Amino acid sequence: MVDTGAAIFVHPTADVEDGAQIGAGTKVWHLAHVRGSAKVGGGCVLGRNVYIDAEVVVGDLVKIQNNVSVYQGVTLEDEVFVGPCVVFTNDLRPRAQNPGWTITPTLVRHGASIGANATLVCGIEVGAYAMIAAGSVVTKDVAPHQLVAGNPARPMGWVDERGEVISRQAEPPASIVERVRAGKGH
Repeated sequence: MVDTGAAIFVHPTADVEDGAQIGAGTKVWHLAHVRGSAKVGGGCVLGRNVYIDAEVVVGDLVKIQNNVSVYQGVTLEDEVFVGPCVVFTNDLRPRAQNPGWTITPTLVRHGASIGANATLVCGIEVGAYAMIAAGSVVTKDVAPHQLVAGNPARPMGWVDERGEVISRQAEPPASIVERVRAGKGH
């Protein structure tokens, strides 16, 4: 729960542009930059050298560790964890000179965790409470509660809301399927 009366903290070296929406209790640390049309929820932590691009939406209680750039087209729902040096992309065919390029969106659902140095290729959805291991390169959707690792990232099992591995089987355990169907596992 976000304390709606909590003050926003912006470190003196951070740059929060006019028009940026920052929720109560959020902390914006050293050298971070939040663009003017970005929306950052309450109770978030934006670590050193975090960049939040124009029109990015960050939910409540999100923690983004140092040296992460969240580019236009990326949406992070509530309680997402983004480890240090995670890379988000937003262009499937990048070129230095491409005036007709289109932003390809990426959605990270409620409670998902992305380990340090992971790369997420745009156009994917990371399911609620999913866990992406450090150093993974994610090129496909990740199911709710799924654990993925490697390059390219491959399924390695299933995790609960705390991130504990509960199964190494290919199919999700019944408890996960029931939670997702009931809307409790998002």
